[in-house]
Amino acid sequence: MLDAAAIIAGAEDKVGISDGDPAVGSNLARLAEALADTGNLSAEGEAMTRHLFGQDQVNRLEGQKWVQDHPEIADEKIEAPVFLMGLPRSGTTYFQYLFDRDERFRLIRTWESMSPNPPPGFDPESAQRRRKEWAARRQPTFEGFDALHLYDEDGSDECHAFLQQSYGAAGLNNLFRVPGYFDYLLDELDMVETYKVHKRQLQLLQWMSPTKPWALKYPNHVIAMDEILEVYPDARFVMTHRDPVQTLASICKMTFNLRKMRAVDVDPHEVGRNMRHFIQRHIDRIMEFDRAPNGSRVVHVDYYTLIENPVAEMRRIHAGIGIDTPDAIAKSVGDWHRDNPKNARGKNEYTIEQWGLVDSEIAEQFGDYMLRFDIPRESEGLARTAAV
Repeated sequence: MLDAAAIIAGAEDKVGISDGDPAVGSNLARLAEALADTGNLSAEGEAMTRHLFGQDQVNRLEGQKWVQDHPEIADEKIEAPVFLMGLPRSGTTYFQYLFDRDERFRLIRTWESMSPNPPPGFDPESAQRRRKEWAARRQPTFEGFDALHLYDEDGSDECHAFLQQSYGAAGLNNLFRVPGYFDYLLDELDMVETYKVHKRQLQLLQWMSPTKPWALKYPNHVIAMDEILEVYPDARFVMTHRDPVQTLASICKMTFNLRKMRAVDVDPHEVGRNMRHFIQRHIDRIMEFDRAPNGSRVVHVDYYTLIENPVAEMRRIHAGIGIDTPDAIAKSVGDWHRDNPKNARGKNEYTIEQWGLVDSEIAEQFGDYMLRFDIPRESEGLARTAAV
Protein backbone atom coordinates (compact mmCIF):
# COMPACT_ATOMS: atom_id res chain seq x y z
CA MET A 1 0.00 0.00 0.00
CA LEU A 2 1.18 3.52 -0.71
CA ASP A 3 2.24 5.45 2.40
CA ALA A 4 1.35 9.13 1.98
CA ALA A 5 3.41 10.30 4.95
CA ALA A 6 6.46 8.37 3.74
CA ILE A 7 6.16 9.83 0.23
CA ILE A 8 6.05 13.39 1.55
CA ALA A 9 8.82 12.72 4.11
CA GLY A 10 11.01 11.36 1.34
CA ALA A 11 10.50 14.52 -0.69
CA GLU A 12 11.20 16.69 2.36
CA ASP A 13 14.49 14.87 2.90
CA LYS A 14 15.46 15.21 -0.73
CA VAL A 15 14.62 18.92 -1.01
CA GLY A 16 15.72 19.83 2.51
CA ILE A 17 12.64 21.68 3.77
CA SER A 18 9.47 20.92 5.74
CA ASP A 19 6.17 20.91 3.85
CA GLY A 20 4.41 24.26 4.06
CA ASP A 21 1.21 23.37 2.17
CA PRO A 22 -1.23 22.26 4.88
CA ALA A 23 -3.79 20.30 2.85
CA VAL A 24 -1.62 18.19 0.57
CA GLY A 25 -0.78 15.46 3.05
CA SER A 26 -4.43 14.74 3.83
CA ASN A 27 -5.31 14.74 0.13
CA LEU A 28 -2.57 12.22 -0.63
CA ALA A 29 -3.63 10.08 2.33
CA ARG A 30 -7.20 9.97 1.00
CA LEU A 31 -5.97 9.12 -2.48
CA ALA A 32 -3.70 6.35 -1.16
CA GLU A 33 -6.63 4.92 0.79
CA ALA A 34 -8.82 5.01 -2.34
CA LEU A 35 -6.13 3.26 -4.36
CA ALA A 36 -5.87 0.54 -1.71
CA ASP A 37 -9.65 0.10 -1.66
CA THR A 38 -10.54 0.26 -5.35
CA GLY A 39 -7.41 0.96 -7.41
CA ASN A 40 -6.61 -2.70 -8.12
CA LEU A 41 -3.02 -1.73 -8.88
CA SER A 42 -0.58 -4.28 -10.19
CA ALA A 43 2.79 -4.55 -8.44
CA GLU A 44 4.35 -2.66 -11.33
CA GLY A 45 1.52 -0.13 -11.27
CA GLU A 46 2.01 0.51 -7.56
CA ALA A 47 5.73 1.08 -8.10
CA MET A 48 5.00 3.47 -10.99
CA THR A 49 2.47 5.33 -8.87
CA ARG A 50 4.80 5.63 -5.88
CA HIS A 51 7.47 7.12 -8.16
CA LEU A 52 4.95 9.49 -9.77
CA PHE A 53 3.65 10.78 -6.47
CA GLY A 54 7.16 11.10 -5.09
CA GLN A 55 8.16 13.27 -8.06
CA ASP A 56 5.00 15.37 -7.59
CA GLN A 57 6.12 16.14 -4.06
CA VAL A 58 9.70 16.90 -5.02
CA ASN A 59 8.48 19.34 -7.68
CA ARG A 60 6.08 20.99 -5.23
CA LEU A 61 8.58 21.29 -2.37
CA GLU A 62 11.30 22.55 -4.68
CA GLY A 63 8.85 25.30 -5.60
CA GLN A 64 8.38 26.12 -1.94
CA LYS A 65 12.14 26.26 -1.44
CA TRP A 66 12.65 28.61 -4.34
CA VAL A 67 10.09 30.99 -2.83
CA GLN A 68 11.70 30.70 0.60
CA ASP A 69 15.10 31.56 -0.86
CA HIS A 70 13.75 34.25 -3.20
CA PRO A 71 10.62 35.80 -1.58
CA GLU A 72 10.15 38.18 -4.50
CA ILE A 73 8.81 35.24 -6.52
CA ALA A 74 5.60 35.44 -4.50
CA ASP A 75 5.12 39.01 -5.78
CA GLU A 76 5.02 37.90 -9.43
CA LYS A 77 1.64 39.00 -10.81
CA ILE A 78 -0.27 36.49 -12.91
CA GLU A 79 -2.43 38.99 -14.75
CA ALA A 80 -5.62 38.17 -16.65
CA PRO A 81 -4.85 34.50 -17.34
CA VAL A 82 -7.04 32.76 -19.90
CA PHE A 83 -8.37 29.38 -18.78
CA LEU A 84 -9.13 27.09 -21.73
CA MET A 85 -11.58 24.38 -20.70
CA GLY A 86 -14.61 22.29 -21.56
CA LEU A 87 -15.78 18.74 -21.07
CA PRO A 88 -12.85 16.33 -21.36
CA ARG A 89 -12.36 15.33 -25.02
CA SER A 90 -14.34 18.33 -26.30
CA GLY A 91 -11.50 19.77 -28.40
CA THR A 92 -9.63 21.65 -25.66
CA THR A 93 -6.21 20.39 -26.74
CA TYR A 94 -6.82 21.36 -30.37
CA PHE A 95 -7.99 24.75 -29.09
CA GLN A 96 -4.87 25.08 -26.95
CA TYR A 97 -2.66 24.46 -29.98
CA LEU A 98 -4.44 27.29 -31.80
CA PHE A 99 -3.75 29.60 -28.85
CA ASP A 100 -0.13 28.52 -29.03
CA ARG A 101 0.12 30.15 -32.48
CA ASP A 102 -0.24 33.49 -30.67
CA GLU A 103 3.07 34.80 -29.35
CA ARG A 104 1.26 37.26 -27.09
CA PHE A 105 0.47 34.38 -24.68
CA ARG A 106 2.64 32.18 -22.49
CA LEU A 107 1.72 28.48 -22.37
CA ILE A 108 3.17 25.68 -20.27
CA ARG A 109 5.56 23.54 -22.31
CA THR A 110 5.44 19.75 -22.06
CA TRP A 111 8.88 19.48 -20.46
CA GLU A 112 8.10 22.27 -17.97
CA SER A 113 5.10 20.46 -16.55
CA MET A 114 7.19 17.38 -15.73
CA SER A 115 10.48 19.08 -14.81
CA PRO A 116 9.68 22.67 -13.82
CA ASN A 117 12.65 23.54 -11.60
CA PRO A 118 14.94 25.50 -11.51
CA PRO A 119 12.89 28.40 -12.91
CA PRO A 120 13.88 28.85 -16.56
CA GLY A 121 14.48 32.58 -16.20
CA PHE A 122 16.94 31.97 -13.38
CA ASP A 123 18.82 29.15 -15.09
CA PRO A 124 18.26 29.12 -18.87
CA GLU A 125 20.96 26.50 -19.45
CA SER A 126 19.26 24.05 -17.10
CA ALA A 127 15.95 24.72 -18.83
CA GLN A 128 17.37 23.90 -22.23
CA ARG A 129 19.06 20.78 -20.88
CA ARG A 130 15.79 19.57 -19.34
CA ARG A 131 13.97 20.33 -22.57
CA LYS A 132 16.40 18.20 -24.56
CA GLU A 133 16.36 15.39 -22.01
CA TRP A 134 12.57 15.29 -22.08
CA ALA A 135 12.50 15.22 -25.88
CA ALA A 136 15.02 12.36 -25.93
CA ARG A 137 13.10 10.11 -23.54
CA ARG A 138 9.54 11.01 -24.47
CA GLN A 139 7.52 7.98 -25.57
CA PRO A 140 3.80 7.67 -26.40
CA THR A 141 1.87 6.97 -23.20
CA PHE A 142 0.27 3.89 -24.78
CA GLU A 143 -0.17 2.49 -28.29
CA GLY A 144 -2.43 4.80 -30.26
CA PHE A 145 -2.01 7.69 -27.79
CA ASP A 146 -0.94 10.18 -30.46
CA ALA A 147 -4.20 9.61 -32.33
CA LEU A 148 -6.17 10.30 -29.15
CA HIS A 149 -4.30 13.30 -27.85
CA LEU A 150 -2.17 16.03 -29.43
CA TYR A 151 1.13 15.88 -27.60
CA ASP A 152 4.38 17.21 -29.06
CA GLU A 153 7.77 17.00 -27.42
CA ASP A 154 8.07 20.80 -27.31
CA GLY A 155 4.41 21.64 -27.64
CA SER A 156 2.09 23.23 -25.12
CA ASP A 157 0.86 21.18 -22.19
CA GLU A 158 -2.10 21.29 -19.84
CA CYS A 159 -2.24 22.09 -16.13
CA HIS A 160 -2.71 18.53 -14.86
CA ALA A 161 0.79 18.11 -13.44
CA PHE A 162 0.64 21.38 -11.49
CA LEU A 163 -2.78 20.51 -10.05
CA GLN A 164 -1.62 16.99 -9.27
CA GLN A 165 1.10 18.42 -7.02
CA SER A 166 -1.70 18.89 -4.44
CA TYR A 167 -3.88 16.01 -5.78
CA GLY A 168 -6.61 18.39 -6.89
CA ALA A 169 -6.46 17.21 -10.52
CA ALA A 170 -9.75 15.62 -11.59
CA GLY A 171 -7.82 13.65 -14.21
CA LEU A 172 -6.57 11.36 -11.44
CA ASN A 173 -9.89 9.56 -11.92
CA ASN A 174 -8.80 8.74 -15.47
CA LEU A 175 -5.40 7.46 -14.42
CA PHE A 176 -6.76 5.36 -11.56
CA ARG A 177 -9.94 3.53 -10.52
CA VAL A 178 -10.77 5.92 -7.66
CA PRO A 179 -14.38 7.12 -8.15
CA GLY A 180 -14.70 7.78 -4.42
CA TYR A 181 -11.69 10.08 -4.50
CA PHE A 182 -13.17 11.95 -7.44
CA ASP A 183 -16.30 12.73 -5.41
CA TYR A 184 -14.11 13.71 -2.44
CA LEU A 185 -12.22 16.08 -4.75
CA LEU A 186 -15.44 17.81 -5.79
CA ASP A 187 -17.21 17.80 -2.44
CA GLU A 188 -14.50 18.21 0.20
CA LEU A 189 -11.04 18.97 -1.17
CA ASP A 190 -9.88 22.60 -0.86
CA MET A 191 -9.57 23.61 -4.50
CA VAL A 192 -8.50 27.12 -3.52
CA GLU A 193 -5.40 25.57 -1.97
CA THR A 194 -4.88 23.52 -5.15
CA TYR A 195 -4.95 26.65 -7.31
CA LYS A 196 -2.61 28.47 -4.95
CA VAL A 197 -0.06 25.72 -5.57
CA HIS A 198 -0.82 26.04 -9.28
CA LYS A 199 -0.26 29.80 -9.14
CA ARG A 200 3.06 29.42 -7.33
CA GLN A 201 4.30 27.18 -10.14
CA LEU A 202 3.33 29.79 -12.73
CA GLN A 203 5.12 32.46 -10.70
CA LEU A 204 8.26 30.32 -10.70
CA LEU A 205 8.12 29.83 -14.47
CA GLN A 206 7.48 33.54 -15.03
CA TRP A 207 10.12 34.89 -12.64
CA MET A 208 13.03 36.65 -14.40
CA SER A 209 11.40 35.98 -17.80
CA PRO A 210 9.41 38.21 -20.17
CA THR A 211 5.89 38.59 -18.77
CA LYS A 212 2.95 37.57 -20.94
CA PRO A 213 -0.62 36.58 -20.11
CA TRP A 214 -0.93 32.86 -19.50
CA ALA A 215 -3.21 30.62 -21.56
CA LEU A 216 -3.92 27.64 -19.30
CA LYS A 217 -5.62 24.58 -20.70
CA TYR A 218 -7.19 21.82 -18.63
CA PRO A 219 -10.67 20.51 -19.45
CA ASN A 220 -11.40 19.96 -15.78
CA HIS A 221 -10.97 23.63 -14.88
CA VAL A 222 -14.76 23.66 -15.35
CA ILE A 223 -15.26 22.02 -11.95
CA ALA A 224 -13.51 24.85 -10.06
CA MET A 225 -14.34 28.16 -11.74
CA ASP A 226 -15.40 29.84 -8.48
CA GLU A 227 -12.19 28.73 -6.78
CA ILE A 228 -10.12 29.88 -9.76
CA LEU A 229 -11.62 33.35 -9.37
CA GLU A 230 -10.62 33.43 -5.71
CA VAL A 231 -6.99 32.86 -6.69
CA TYR A 232 -7.07 34.67 -10.06
CA PRO A 233 -9.74 37.41 -9.72
CA ASP A 234 -9.19 38.73 -13.27
CA ALA A 235 -9.25 35.29 -14.91
CA ARG A 236 -10.86 34.92 -18.33
CA PHE A 237 -12.70 31.72 -19.23
CA VAL A 238 -13.13 30.13 -22.65
CA MET A 239 -15.14 26.89 -22.86
CA THR A 240 -15.51 24.45 -25.74
CA HIS A 241 -18.72 22.48 -26.32
CA ARG A 242 -19.07 19.22 -28.24
CA ASP A 243 -21.67 16.45 -28.31
CA PRO A 244 -21.31 15.02 -24.77
CA VAL A 245 -22.13 11.51 -25.99
CA GLN A 246 -19.03 11.73 -28.18
CA THR A 247 -16.89 13.20 -25.40
CA LEU A 248 -18.06 10.48 -23.01
CA ALA A 249 -17.17 7.69 -25.45
CA SER A 250 -13.76 9.26 -26.04
CA ILE A 251 -12.93 9.75 -22.36
CA CYS A 252 -13.92 6.13 -21.76
CA LYS A 253 -11.35 5.02 -24.31
CA MET A 254 -8.66 7.28 -22.85
CA THR A 255 -9.43 6.18 -19.28
CA PHE A 256 -9.49 2.47 -20.15
CA ASN A 257 -6.03 2.70 -21.71
CA LEU A 258 -4.57 4.84 -18.91
CA ARG A 259 -5.88 2.56 -16.17
CA LYS A 260 -4.59 -0.55 -17.95
CA MET A 261 -1.05 0.78 -17.54
CA ARG A 262 -1.26 0.50 -13.74
CA ALA A 263 -4.15 -1.80 -12.82
CA VAL A 264 -5.23 -5.39 -13.43
CA ASP A 265 -8.60 -6.56 -14.75
CA VAL A 266 -9.88 -3.23 -16.07
CA ASP A 267 -13.57 -3.70 -16.94
CA PRO A 268 -14.67 -1.55 -19.91
CA HIS A 269 -18.28 -1.46 -18.71
CA GLU A 270 -17.22 -0.28 -15.28
CA VAL A 271 -15.13 2.40 -16.97
CA GLY A 272 -18.31 3.40 -18.80
CA ARG A 273 -20.25 3.72 -15.55
CA ASN A 274 -17.43 5.66 -13.88
CA MET A 275 -17.08 8.08 -16.78
CA ARG A 276 -20.82 8.62 -17.10
CA HIS A 277 -20.80 9.89 -13.51
CA PHE A 278 -17.57 11.81 -14.17
CA ILE A 279 -19.03 13.71 -17.13
CA GLN A 280 -22.34 14.31 -15.34
CA ARG A 281 -20.58 16.00 -12.45
CA HIS A 282 -18.61 18.19 -14.85
CA ILE A 283 -21.86 19.19 -16.56
CA ASP A 284 -23.44 19.95 -13.20
CA ARG A 285 -20.63 22.38 -12.38
CA ILE A 286 -20.85 24.01 -15.82
CA MET A 287 -24.60 24.54 -15.44
CA GLU A 288 -24.30 25.85 -11.88
CA PHE A 289 -21.68 28.42 -12.87
CA ASP A 290 -23.68 29.42 -15.94
CA ARG A 291 -26.68 30.26 -13.73
CA ALA A 292 -24.56 32.31 -11.31
CA PRO A 293 -23.66 36.01 -11.75
CA ASN A 294 -20.18 35.20 -13.05
CA GLY A 295 -21.59 32.94 -15.76
CA SER A 296 -21.45 35.79 -18.26
CA ARG A 297 -17.65 35.82 -17.97
CA VAL A 298 -17.36 32.66 -20.06
CA VAL A 299 -16.75 32.80 -23.81
CA HIS A 300 -18.45 29.72 -25.26
CA VAL A 301 -17.02 27.94 -28.31
CA ASP A 302 -18.78 25.57 -30.69
CA TYR A 303 -16.30 22.76 -31.38
CA TYR A 304 -17.65 22.12 -34.87
CA THR A 305 -17.31 25.75 -35.91
CA LEU A 306 -13.82 25.85 -34.44
CA ILE A 307 -12.54 22.93 -36.47
CA GLU A 308 -14.24 24.10 -39.68
CA ASN A 309 -13.25 27.77 -39.58
CA PRO A 310 -10.69 28.31 -36.81
CA VAL A 311 -9.55 31.74 -37.98
CA ALA A 312 -13.02 33.27 -37.86
CA GLU A 313 -13.79 31.54 -34.56
CA MET A 314 -10.53 32.70 -33.00
CA ARG A 315 -11.35 36.27 -34.04
CA ARG A 316 -14.66 35.95 -32.17
CA ILE A 317 -12.95 34.40 -29.12
CA HIS A 318 -10.27 37.09 -29.04
CA ALA A 319 -12.96 39.75 -29.09
CA GLY A 320 -14.72 37.95 -26.25
CA ILE A 321 -11.62 38.14 -24.03
CA GLY A 322 -10.94 41.75 -25.01
CA ILE A 323 -8.11 41.56 -27.55
CA ASP A 324 -7.72 41.93 -31.31
CA THR A 325 -6.54 39.39 -33.88
CA PRO A 326 -3.56 40.69 -35.87
CA ASP A 327 -3.27 39.37 -39.41
CA ALA A 328 -0.02 37.54 -38.64
CA ILE A 329 -1.69 35.55 -35.85
CA ALA A 330 -4.72 34.79 -38.02
CA LYS A 331 -2.36 33.47 -40.68
CA SER A 332 -0.47 31.35 -38.15
CA VAL A 333 -3.72 29.83 -36.89
CA GLY A 334 -4.85 29.07 -40.43
CA ASP A 335 -1.50 27.57 -41.38
CA TRP A 336 -1.44 25.27 -38.35
CA HIS A 337 -4.99 24.12 -39.06
CA ARG A 338 -4.06 23.36 -42.68
CA ASP A 339 -0.90 21.47 -41.70
CA ASN A 340 -2.64 19.36 -39.03
CA PRO A 341 -5.72 17.82 -40.65
CA LYS A 342 -8.00 15.44 -38.80
CA ASN A 343 -6.58 11.92 -38.42
CA ALA A 344 -3.09 13.07 -39.50
CA ARG A 345 -1.67 11.31 -36.42
CA GLY A 346 -3.81 8.23 -36.75
CA LYS A 347 -7.49 7.43 -36.75
CA ASN A 348 -9.22 7.40 -33.39
CA GLU A 349 -12.14 4.98 -33.42
CA TYR A 350 -14.57 4.17 -30.62
CA THR A 351 -18.30 3.86 -29.93
CA ILE A 352 -20.40 4.53 -26.86
CA GLU A 353 -21.72 0.95 -26.91
CA GLN A 354 -18.36 -0.69 -26.28
CA TRP A 355 -18.43 0.85 -22.79
CA GLY A 356 -21.81 -0.69 -21.99
CA LEU A 357 -23.72 2.55 -22.58
CA VAL A 358 -26.71 3.37 -24.78
CA ASP A 359 -26.44 6.38 -27.10
CA SER A 360 -30.05 7.54 -26.74
CA GLU A 361 -29.99 7.26 -22.94
CA ILE A 362 -26.84 9.38 -22.66
CA ALA A 363 -28.20 11.99 -25.07
CA GLU A 364 -31.38 12.23 -22.96
CA GLN A 365 -29.43 12.43 -19.70
CA PHE A 366 -27.32 15.34 -20.98
CA GLY A 367 -30.18 16.96 -22.90
CA ASP A 368 -30.51 20.10 -20.75
CA TYR A 369 -26.83 20.87 -21.20
CA MET A 370 -27.06 20.35 -24.97
CA LEU A 371 -30.13 22.56 -25.19
CA ARG A 372 -28.61 25.35 -23.10
CA PHE A 373 -25.50 25.64 -25.30
CA ASP A 374 -27.10 24.62 -28.60
CA ILE A 375 -24.86 21.57 -28.96
CA PRO A 376 -25.72 19.29 -31.90
CA ARG A 377 -25.12 15.56 -32.11
CA GLU A 378 -21.69 14.75 -33.56
CA SER A 379 -22.94 13.74 -37.01
CA GLU A 380 -25.14 16.82 -37.24
CA GLY A 381 -22.35 19.15 -36.14
CA LEU A 382 -19.88 17.75 -38.64
CA ALA A 383 -22.46 17.86 -41.42
CA ARG A 384 -23.42 21.43 -40.56
CA THR A 385 -19.88 22.72 -40.72
CA ALA A 386 -19.12 20.77 -43.91
CA ALA A 387 -22.03 22.50 -45.58
CA VAL A 388 -20.73 26.00 -44.77
